[in-house]
Amino acid sequence: MPGSERAAIADQLAQAVREAGDLALTTFNASLKHWIKGKDSPVSEADIAVDNLLRERLLAIVPDAGWLSEETEDDPARMSRRRVWVVDPIDGTRAYIAGLVDWTISAALVEDGRPIVAALFAPAENEFFSAIVGEGAVCNGQRITATGGESLEGARLSGPRRTVEQLTVAVPSIMALPRVHSLALRFARVAQGRLDAALSGGSSHDWDLAAADLLVHEAAGALTTLAGDRILYNRPEPVHGPLVAAGRLRHQALRKALTQ
Repeated sequence: MPGSERAAIADQLAQAVREAGDLALTTFNASLKHWIKGKDSPVSEADIAVDNLLRERLLAIVPDAGWLSEETEDDPARMSRRRVWVVDPIDGTRAYIAGLVDWTISAALVEDGRPIVAALFAPAENEFFSAIVGEGAVCNGQRITATGGESLEGARLSGPRRTVEQLTVAVPSIMALPRVHSLALRFARVAQGRLDAALSGGSSHDWDLAAADLLVHEAAGALTTLAGDRILYNRPEPVHGPLVAAGRLRHQALRKALTQ
């Protein structure tokens, strides 16, 4: 895809995600219907409303793209498409329902298994992240970069409690910060340098990751499996095991500490 086309898509994506954020804010801290789907996954009427809006807007931008969203029944036809929109209407629904601020709207266009354009919006914190492959990542219009260095000493880290505890035993000076409810935002905090490293447990999905993945890599970081493999999207089962993110040198040390 030519760079000019990616830039045009990124502009329209940003408009759609901002509109979705404004919609979500209208019911944030308000009484709204919510329920549990599956074993223990909350969903609210706001998730559905945002999903409907984004589906309409984004498929109008790239009509030949497939669609993969947490709140839309999966259509296997997406796997026959070279490009697919990967969307989480509200990542961090528990936080949203509880009136906490660390929830996001996440959307990325994936091409041949990797994100090429991404937008991530945390409306309650007024932070808008975006990235285009090969062109860097920004937050509120300012270029962002993952922190440098390779040591885990004193590193600011967020992730599942047990994994964080494992690391702090090995490196007691690690600063374990509160877990960010939105996984996408947790990884975006690495891209902007507010966290030095972030972790996820198993069972994350494409929609939790695609936008943040591009942000981290375009901000001179790495987001991979424990084995160091990049994530491939739009597979039959869009589920992933434990993942780690950090600046590129620290990422190597983090993987080593977790796999020793």
